[in-house]
Amino acid sequence: MDADKQQLEKFKQAARELECDDDEQRFKDRLGKLVKKDPAASQEQKDC
Repeated sequence: MDADKQQLEKFKQAARELECDDDEQRFKDRLGKLVKKDPAASQEQKDC
């Protein structure tokens, strides 16, 4: 149980450092900065 609490605290600390919150658009914006977009995948999304 103690290990679970330590892991939860590490997760909370990482979320604070990344300035995470519940705003879905802000999450997508930050994620987009971390992940390179695949041009082929982008084209497929536009076609849908």
